[in-house]
Amino acid sequence: MLELRALTHCWQTPGAAPRVLMQGLDLQVQAGETVAILGPSGSGKSTLLKIIAGLQRPDAGQVWCQGQDISAVPTHLRRFALMFQDFALFPHLSVQDNVAFSLVEQGMARGDARAQARDMLQRFGMHAHAQGRVWQLSGGEQQRVALARALISKPRVLLLDEPFSALDFELRAILRAEFAHHIAQTPMAVLWVTHDETEARSIGARGLRLHAGALQQLW
Repeated sequence: MLELRALTHCWQTPGAAPRVLMQGLDLQVQAGETVAILGPSGSGKSTLLKIIAGLQRPDAGQVWCQGQDISAVPTHLRRFALMFQDFALFPHLSVQDNVAFSLVEQGMARGDARAQARDMLQRFGMHAHAQGRVWQLSGGEQQRVALARALISKPRVLLLDEPFSALDFELRAILRAEFAHHIAQTPMAVLWVTHDETEARSIGARGLRLHAGALQQLW
């Protein structure tokens, strides 16, 4: 289970008063549960994901996972996966090596990591592109590769930051269904940040809105 306890964070702009993004924020996400977080640009949604992932420190509060306070645990040791809206794939690596990257970083032999990456690409219908470069793929194909890379390390928590914002409406609908299917097969807590309520309702078992530093229950 992912748990946020009394998270507080302000955005400080030089010469301006601090803007509260989170004020004593509490949240629990069970393993196997997908929670959607909505809110307009600038409300703090992406900052919240970065704090959970360990990329940014809150002003106060803790992040817990599976009953342990991990607030001081480095990002690479949390076993969390964060998918950015710009895919964040490595253009100098093949599709296969992009997917295998996290396994190699964890110390797995490159040959074994590549074998697992090929199996994961097969699951996503992307095995024919294994030796290609990510910049040769369409936006939808790149998102499939990004999710394959996120899932291959079997993360405890999956964090998705507006994953479909750069894609057209029809492709977003297709990928929502695909992602929901793949995510449902894994026992991890999922936080899905979006500004699109239709998308949120199609994905999230629960929906919350981040507004004025607090999380408001939507459904």
